[in-house]
Amino acid sequence: MARARSRYAPDRGLTGRMVTTMFLIGLLYVVFVGVLLAALRGSWPIILIITGGLFIAQFWFSDRIAAYGMGAREVTPEQAPELHGTIDRICALADMPKPKVAIAESDVPNAFATGRSEKTALVCATTGLLRRLEPEELEGVLAHEMSHVAHRDVAVMTIASFLGVLAGIITRIALWGGFARSRPGNDPAGILLLLIPLISAVVYAISFLLTRLLSRYREFSADRAAALLTGRPSALASALTKVSGQMARIPTEDLRKAEPYNAFYFMPAFSAKESLGRLFSSHPTLEQRLDQLSRISTDLSR
Repeated sequence: MARARSRYAPDRGLTGRMVTTMFLIGLLYVVFVGVLLAALRGSWPIILIITGGLFIAQFWFSDRIAAYGMGAREVTPEQAPELHGTIDRICALADMPKPKVAIAESDVPNAFATGRSEKTALVCATTGLLRRLEPEELEGVLAHEMSHVAHRDVAVMTIASFLGVLAGIITRIALWGGFARSRPGNDPAGILLLLIPLISAVVYAISFLLTRLLSRYREFSADRAAALLTGRPSALASALTKVSGQMARIPTEDLRKAEPYNAFYFMPAFSAKESLGRLFSSHPTLEQRLDQLSRISTDLSR
């Protein structure tokens, strides 16, 4: 029999957004591959093999690549008893299997979760986070990350980002390899090849916006689910405030190294304050997150 759902509060809004994002990303993917097939008719087997192979590789290995890129090192209960103990308590509260537990050697105070499913999930905290947070604050942060696993939005984000990555690769190949130089300029096929970089750029931009919109909502959802599960929204709010304040003291070079993985992190390495910057931000603002936690705290106190 299938295992029952976890005790994390379900979020229909998140589910609906994930389904919509996957549908739109899939539609973009079909259009994108269709354009390539039309432009390079004689090479359609190679195109399908390459795009299919990249998609499979992205689905199966992207979580490992992300974990490796962020420096995650899996640890045993003997090596990190407090971290494992906190994860054990959350798993008991949520009634869900325990993920792999890892630590990343970084002074940037943060945490993240990766994995295609609960069986392959990994939850990681940085040494900077473990050193700065109190036990109840750490529990709030890890409950936030575990909700990403329970809601399976980590897997959706991984898949949703694939088309943007592929479009970016094709754009660079088209610009550097000179697809258009392979045919005369007055040839219709040659004109179509000239459009490949433009189409790829448009696909990348749309994919980027879709994943950013989903990313911001999933952070709201994870904050809410963690606060309701632990019953201590104030602890999560305290962790958010403390981590945000500490970010300003981290060397810019370290923050820039972490920035490419912002969509996975509990708190972004850089926070955009301008309205245009917020549109492209992977996370809601600190004020928005604290406001939601304040409302949840008021509701729970009733």
